[in-house]
Amino acid sequence: MSAKRNLGWLAAASGVALMLSSCSSNDETTSAAPTGDGGGMDCNVGIAMPTRSLERWISDGENLQALLQADGCTVDLQYADNKTDQQISQLQNMIANGATILVIASIDGLTLGPVLADAGAAGVTVIAYDRLINQSPNVDYYATFDNYLVGQLQGKFIEDTLGLADGDGPYNFEPFAGSPDDNNAKFFFNGAWDVLYPYVESGQLVIKSGKANTPTPGTDEWQNIGILGWGSDDAQARMENILGSFYTNDKVDVVLSPNDSLAQGIVAALDGAGYAPGSYVVTGQDGDKASVVNMLAGKQSMTVWKDTRELGKRVHTMIQQIIAGDTVEVNDTETYDNGIKVVPSYLVLPEVVTPDQIQSKLIDSGFLKASDVGL
Repeated sequence: MSAKRNLGWLAAASGVALMLSSCSSNDETTSAAPTGDGGGMDCNVGIAMPTRSLERWISDGENLQALLQADGCTVDLQYADNKTDQQISQLQNMIANGATILVIASIDGLTLGPVLADAGAAGVTVIAYDRLINQSPNVDYYATFDNYLVGQLQGKFIEDTLGLADGDGPYNFEPFAGSPDDNNAKFFFNGAWDVLYPYVESGQLVIKSGKANTPTPGTDEWQNIGILGWGSDDAQARMENILGSFYTNDKVDVVLSPNDSLAQGIVAALDGAGYAPGSYVVTGQDGDKASVVNMLAGKQSMTVWKDTRELGKRVHTMIQQIIAGDTVEVNDTETYDNGIKVVPSYLVLPEVVTPDQIQSKLIDSGFLKASDVGL
């Protein structure tokens, strides 16, 4: 990659979030009538988070818990160690203990149908949190980020950084996708792939690992390059295998990583292969501390920041509206079909953060402490 392009991506990327924010599927906020009993119900909330192994889920759960406890709500916050059976058991206990609202970040959105049927029979309102729960009529609302836009931001960042729209290339490129059992993963990948696949077809982006790692748009082939459970170690192993098999006499220029945990594994593999910081582009998502440290060291090029505090505030507002028997604000009533119903949704907009914006966006906002990332 030329020095000019290497220096130019910082300025180019800073405008991406603003430019793309208009691409969100629905900009107007509408209202959906509450489907629970409404009006005067007890504020007894069960929060089911998937795991403590990813930094973001700890923050999501604890932030929402604090907001609800400040209202005097009874809150049961549980983490399920990425074990579906454990999450189902936790939800059963929450229902048995009188939860009136469940907030669920599912591990596998296809497995919760029976326990959600129990929730529906008990009059419990269910909010799917950042991961859509599929094949169940008992999902009342969905609160998430604009996950297609996350992928678009990553794809546009690569496009702008490499000058692809100007005809630059070819560049050696390897795509990664997220966990196949996470409904969000397809939105992340499709958003990025809609930007990048035309450059694969034109030959400006060359996937040396071949057809098996080149998903056809509009299919589920992206799952072939997905990393189950979003594991950093698995991402590192896959990247090491790709480097050892296809790049012994060449260099990879750019890697599409859908989130920071995968990016950390990819960067570790590149480090191990002797790649110099700044000699490649790697995307990410979440603003994890370890990835921000890598960004400051020139080892990760960007992250798509989803301020989970804003998502927590939105869910807190939804819960307040449900408890009061008011209509619940949503801004998307078309996109998120779970196979049984289109779930009324509220989408929070993400934004790009580049290394030169870490202080202004992540530190000054209080999302991270300077000491967390060595500043």
